[in-house]
Amino acid sequence: MKLRIAAIGRLKSGPERTLVDDYLERGTATGRAIGLGPLAETELDNRSLKSANDESRALAASLDPGARLVLLDERGKALGSRQLARQVGQWRDEGVREAVFCIGGADGHDRSQFPQPDLMLAFGPAVFPHKLVRVMLAEQLYRAVSILAGTPYHRD
Repeated sequence: MKLRIAAIGRLKSGPERTLVDDYLERGTATGRAIGLGPLAETELDNRSLKSANDESRALAASLDPGARLVLLDERGKALGSRQLARQVGQWRDEGVREAVFCIGGADGHDRSQFPQPDLMLAFGPAVFPHKLVRVMLAEQLYRAVSILAGTPYHRD
């Protein structure tokens, strides 16, 4: 099953870009043997997108039919790493081809532009910069794949 981050805006060269690329590569390598991957990213150029409505419409248009939709939202569920891994593993075991994790722009998502999300995910009540959220999400997807692959987890 492919795991994809779809995000408004582009990361330029720098520490965030380096970290996202590293986690996506590591997750892809780890996930091959267990039917997960590639871990990928779609960046949507927001210069022509004038509102949350436009941004959400563009994100929704990037979804393939049958993909599981995860919206990153401050009102979502704060899942632990093992919980996220269980959810990803369940989707994989159900034969889902792709799960897409959407990061909106500064004004969040216009929910009317999306089908019903399969999960709304939050990284807690704090507000984080979008660049950092992308790094955190890439790391959590890598960690979920690693847990499912049976690699040692830092709490075991």
